Amino acid sequence: MVPIIQTTSITYQDEAGNNILKDINLHVLPGQCLTITGPSGAGKSTLLKIIASLLTPTAGQVLFNGKDINHINSITYRQQVSYCYQQPSLFGKTVADNLYYPYQIRNQQPDITKLKQQLAQMRLPSTFLSKDINTLSGGEKQRVALIRNLLFNPQVLLLDEITSGLDSVSKQIVLHHIATMQQKGSTIIKITHDEQQITAAQHIIYIKDGQINESQC
Repeated sequence: MVPIIQTTSITYQDEAGNNILKDINLHVLPGQCLTITGPSGAGKSTLLKIIASLLTPTAGQVLFNGKDINHINSITYRQQVSYCYQQPSLFGKTVADNLYYPYQIRNQQPDITKLKQQLAQMRLPSTFLSKDINTLSGGEKQRVALIRNLLFNPQVLLLDEITSGLDSVSKQIVLHHIATMQQKGSTIIKITHDEQQITAAQHIIYIKDGQINESQC
């Protein structure tokens, strides 16, 4: 089976020439959930941003379904490979501003019924669409950001410690939604320090000093 995401000898250096990542090789199969862990500053987020095409590696390449991502239209790629930040970035004034956006960039009318269903799955009321984003809790912001990123069912979800700092209720809601997406066929690559998620992980790599130190795949 062709990996949906493959990194080949990925190296990334900072402006001073220091190796942040060195010779990273990954093979992630369709539908797999890969957990990445390791100490802070080890290069985990840098790796995820390279896979998301938000950073360019100093050396090596990223393949998506066997094709170099440099040869894939960037908009098309980012619609299929969705990156979720640890600190959710919302814009505009309301929740609707954020959830209508994926439709607007595709020149489509928002599907209000679908949006209300997605809100309900995240334990948020349908009236949430008119909510001012400045009044949201951290957990609510993360759930809105996740809905926005998942509306059009990307093939790959890149999750950068998205449950960090969430209250226990929000954390379990988010984890349940992610598990549901995987059951529907999405591939998950996530960074976490959470012991619950690390213990439950079937496929895991440990990054230290910019290199894969251990793996269980």
